[in-house]
Amino acid sequence: MTLAIFDLDNTLIAGDSDHQWGEWLVSQSLVDAAAYQAANDRFYQDYLDGTLDIIAYQEFVLGELAGRPLEQLHAWREQYMKEVIQGLWLPAAEALLQKHRDQGHTLMIITATNDFITAPIAERLGVPHLLATRAEMTSQGYTGRVAGIPCYQDGKVKRLHQWLEEHDESLDGSWFYSDSHNDLPLLGEVAHPVAVDPDDKLAAAARERDWPIISLRRSQ
Repeated sequence: MTLAIFDLDNTLIAGDSDHQWGEWLVSQSLVDAAAYQAANDRFYQDYLDGTLDIIAYQEFVLGELAGRPLEQLHAWREQYMKEVIQGLWLPAAEALLQKHRDQGHTLMIITATNDFITAPIAERLGVPHLLATRAEMTSQGYTGRVAGIPCYQDGKVKRLHQWLEEHDESLDGSWFYSDSHNDLPLLGEVAHPVAVDPDDKLAAAARERDWPIISLRRSQ
C-alpha cells in the first residue's frame, strides 16, 4: 500500500489543537487561568523554536485529565470540538485527503498532540490511522503521564517505523505533509515530502531540497 501521511496541527487544521485546548480550558475557568496561560504559551513558543521538552509539555497537558471522570472529560472534549475545532477546518485539506483516497492511498495522521485531543479530530476527517503521543490510562482513568515514545521530532520516525514493522509495510511511494521544521526528520524519510504553509525554517529547507511547497489556507 501507499501511505499518505499528514501532520495535523497547522497542516490539516488552521491552528494548534494542543495549545488551543489549553486556551479553551482557561476560557472555561477550568484551570488557574493566569498560571496555566503563561505555561501554555511558554511551551508553545518552545515548540515553535524547536526546543520543546515534549514529556514536560504533555505531562502539563495530561495532568489536567488525571483523576477526572471520563464522562466529564469526554463532555469537555465534545464541547471543545464544537466551539473551537469546527472553526479550524480547511476545505482544501479535506479535498487533499479525498484526492489521496481516490488514488487508493492509506491515510494516516501523525502528530505530537496527544490522542485524547486528536482521536475525534482524525475520526471527523475520516483518517483511519492515527499515530499520536499516547496518554497513559489505567482502569481508573488517565494518569497524567505519557505512554511509550512521544510522537515528536525523531519520535515520529520511531513510532512510524514501529507501525510499519507491525503491519509489514514500507515507505515505498509514501507522502508526508507538514508545516513544521520539527518534522524535518520524518520529511526526510518519505518518497514525497511536501511543505504545507511552512514555518520559515521548513520553507528554507524545502527550497534547498527542492521539495514542493503548497498552501491549504490561501483560499480562506
